[in-house]
Amino acid sequence: MEAHKQFKVECLRPEEAWKLFQMKVGRETLNNDPDILQVAKLVAKECDGLPLALITIGRAMACKKTVEEWNHAIHVLKELAFKFSGMDEEVYSLLKFSYDSLASDTLRSCLLYCSLFPEDYKIKIRDLIDCWIGEGFFDEYEAGYSIIGDLLCACLLEEEDYDGLKMHDVIRDMALWLACEIEKKKEKFLVQTSVGLTKAPETRKWEGVKRMSLIGNRIENLFEIPSCPHLSTLFLNKTSLKMINNDFFRFMPSLKVLNLSSNYLIEFPLGISKLVSLQHLNLSSTSIKELPDELKALANLRCLNLGNMHHLHRVPLRLISSFAKLRIFRLFNWELGPVGDNILSGGGEYLVEELLCLKYLKALSIQLNGSCSLGKFLKSQKLHSCTQFLWLEGVEESLSVLSLTGMEHLYELAIISSGLEELKIDYCPGEIQKILESHFFHSLGKVEIYGCIKLRDATWLVFAPNLKDIRINECGDMEEVISVEKCGQVKEEIESLNPFAKLEHLKLFNLRRLKSIYWKPLPFPHLKQITALFCPSFVKLPLDFNNVKERKIVIEVHTHLLEELKREDPPT
Repeated sequence: MEAHKQFKVECLRPEEAWKLFQMKVGRETLNNDPDILQVAKLVAKECDGLPLALITIGRAMACKKTVEEWNHAIHVLKELAFKFSGMDEEVYSLLKFSYDSLASDTLRSCLLYCSLFPEDYKIKIRDLIDCWIGEGFFDEYEAGYSIIGDLLCACLLEEEDYDGLKMHDVIRDMALWLACEIEKKKEKFLVQTSVGLTKAPETRKWEGVKRMSLIGNRIENLFEIPSCPHLSTLFLNKTSLKMINNDFFRFMPSLKVLNLSSNYLIEFPLGISKLVSLQHLNLSSTSIKELPDELKALANLRCLNLGNMHHLHRVPLRLISSFAKLRIFRLFNWELGPVGDNILSGGGEYLVEELLCLKYLKALSIQLNGSCSLGKFLKSQKLHSCTQFLWLEGVEESLSVLSLTGMEHLYELAIISSGLEELKIDYCPGEIQKILESHFFHSLGKVEIYGCIKLRDATWLVFAPNLKDIRINECGDMEEVISVEKCGQVKEEIESLNPFAKLEHLKLFNLRRLKSIYWKPLPFPHLKQITALFCPSFVKLPLDFNNVKERKIVIEVHTHLLEELKREDPPT
């Protein structure tokens, strides 16, 4: 039987959406009170340009002649849109066809999971897949990308930048309607995101809940002890948390996914070590200073995220290697710790040794300080093959680009505060061919180079065809981003690569000797923003002025560079 063809429902621009909404409400109602018109614009905005929602809500509001009724509509749409008159029968029932048409229960569960994130929230792809694996939806990282591809094809998710996703507000409301009303026996979500809560929901509301999200509130303390035997996911990230009662987690025997990231926690909540079912723990961007030995009790842990923990200075030896089932591990931007029982006391050598013990490791984000830890890391093909984010700090002298081969999943590279003089490539035809055939920079989407005072260029970037974001800052000796001299022998081969064809953001700061980015103008077909500030020697942007005007590229540079660009624009 022929498959149903998926059609993307295009959303209207704000002015078109407002015109359609006015037509459905009617001028009589909108003119009944001068305040109604202003509130009506907010109600229309909640529909986010979706014609079906604009029509349904517009018709429902046609008979509402008081400001109070309109203010109530705003409240309902923000809090519980599925309870708005007509939304479930007319809007969600139609959208539910796409949900029902998904090929598997796993796809449907993954879609509903996305509604745990706040409205208009950029969902980081890797964070989402980490959670899905923690929930046990699947085991392999590649399966996550396949599911995202299916949901994008079904127009139930949208791409947001190169590393994120977004759920249309009305699709999200439909998903919450499904989870809270239609499939509540199987799913049962409690979602109160970014609504200004200063206290957690009453403990009686936790009973029976399977997945809960309180992202984006202002709940500083968690003192009460809820009983929620079925709770499997708990999102408490970005809630201003400072303290959690050690008994808070006592009655959560089924909890698999716990996200405490982006909070003000200083002390590790010891109650977490009693969560024997826990498979995913995210402590990133917190102020926690050390992890306790008691964490070894988490024998089922599959994902541990310790990224951007600036104050973390102690992780006990043999803690990480004790997580025999660990598949995803992230540890970067940490503080060098004291010597002793501590994997952070070196530059990362102890950490590398422990990672080599993890049989099932599939995704790694890691910081390495110094050439010694980097040397140990480079000897392991296993660690190469699963590295997604590599943070190099304090690496001296030079590093061969070919030493990074095998990192086919590397999506982000940061080189920080380093004496590195160059990333070496032998720019001859044979060597270039070897690099092109290896495809080892094809996954690389973002590069940040900061404080590498001896680095003169970053010519190797031309071999990363899918780069979306480049940031270079405080590299005092850098004269060119792409060196003409280095590419001399293979200039034609380099030009045929179409450098920076997918680049969206280029940000250059404090490069006092920088003269050029590339030796001639580039089309930059996807460029959204270029910034070059405090680069006094920089004389020419590699841009075509007509391209800039047509595509509305954001340019942040000193005035003389803009004037030079305009002078090159031929008169019409």
